[in-house]
Amino acid sequence: MKLLILIVALLLSLGVLAQSTALDGFIGTYAKEHHFNGSILIEQHGDIRYAKSFGLANIPFEVPNTQHTRYKIASITKLFTSVLILQLHEQGKLDLGKPIRTYLPDYAGEAGNKVSIQQLLNHTSGLPSFDGISDQATAIRDGIPVYQMPHTSDQLLTKYSSGPLISVPGKVFNYNNADYVVLGKIIEHLYGEPYEQVLKEKILRPLKMNDSGLLHQGDIINSLADTYFYRDDRKVLSNDLPAYPENWYAAGAMYSTTNDLMKFSNALFGLKLIKQATLDLLIKPGLDDYGYGLWSYDTTLKGKKHPVVKRPGAIMGAQSQFFHVLDQDITIIILGNTGATDSDAFVAEIAKRAVD
Repeated sequence: MKLLILIVALLLSLGVLAQSTALDGFIGTYAKEHHFNGSILIEQHGDIRYAKSFGLANIPFEVPNTQHTRYKIASITKLFTSVLILQLHEQGKLDLGKPIRTYLPDYAGEAGNKVSIQQLLNHTSGLPSFDGISDQATAIRDGIPVYQMPHTSDQLLTKYSSGPLISVPGKVFNYNNADYVVLGKIIEHLYGEPYEQVLKEKILRPLKMNDSGLLHQGDIINSLADTYFYRDDRKVLSNDLPAYPENWYAAGAMYSTTNDLMKFSNALFGLKLIKQATLDLLIKPGLDDYGYGLWSYDTTLKGKKHPVVKRPGAIMGAQSQFFHVLDQDITIIILGNTGATDSDAFVAEIAKRAVD
């Protein structure tokens, strides 16, 4: 009997080893063929299954990316903002069904009495997007005005996130940063502190996410990867267009590492940040399969349906993926610093090979 158990255990371990080797081989080949620059970390049940970095953090000086490299994580920031809002909800300080002006009395836009906190979280507010740039050629020719002039968070709210509604609240999914600017200001108003300080106190410090924070144009951040976008007109990588990264604010201004984001993932799904009932709210899919700050849907992996959540991010050369297979407790973190690789396709292919 003992011999039989030993044989079964050995066969299982060999199967896991073979799967790990196949995953390693696939990622290495895919990264090379698709010119991936960045870092990847995969965990299952708290155990590291894969950790490797590719390419350069700084191309001119040939500085390699490592697992300690810090990256701009773009809209993964929205997931942190959602958690901060839901923590306020758990504390009884915020009702998701109440309108904006309940918590921002001076909010001037027509959305103030019409749009609920929930509709901001799931991008059904009807607020217009303020980015204003629809294609790369226009950005190269005309710049990105909202992000290339300095703005305070108050200015972002009043100038760009308080306009007339373009759809009936709750009826249309419209992904935009304005929703999360408003949420960031609500967080500030209820805590009486800047968003950045609340982020540190409620998430980053408790989780010892020491390599994460908010980007500022005036700050030099050690070990932060430079970002390069792929120019369609010249078919080459180029330096990102100049910008004030803090203007992405609570919608996209964070930097982090693969290790820090894994700490966040383990805390979120391990119920260290919010309760199970609140997590259920976060991942409940609404219009466009969007929950609160992430997409939530079923996908087919190895012939079986699996529930997954996904939070991508992309700002020029900054490309990021936060992907979690709920029923397998697998988290895939991809952080990149060039726009040469389709990170959505990459994470989908990894997920297909990562599940049991």
